[in-house]
Amino acid sequence: MIIEFSQGKIIANQHEIVVRLSQIANVSMQCQTEALQLIGRGANVITAYDMQCQWSIKLDSEQQLQQLADFLCLPIQ
Repeated sequence: MIIEFSQGKIIANQHEIVVRLSQIANVSMQCQTEALQLIGRGANVITAYDMQCQWSIKLDSEQQLQQLADFLCLPIQ
């Protein structure tokens, strides 16, 4: 699954996601789905946290977050 948003694109499969930022050349962030948290309520943020890294990125809309949640079978908090 590919979701495009203003800062780049999210490439997801059932095991991991990769966020590729278009505004900064050659920047990508990768995370296993077990380390993801999806935050809704207007924030529309993907947060990745595990023992080795931490990052978050804001999406453009709740629809994009819902698409990702549905595909990965993850709850939105």
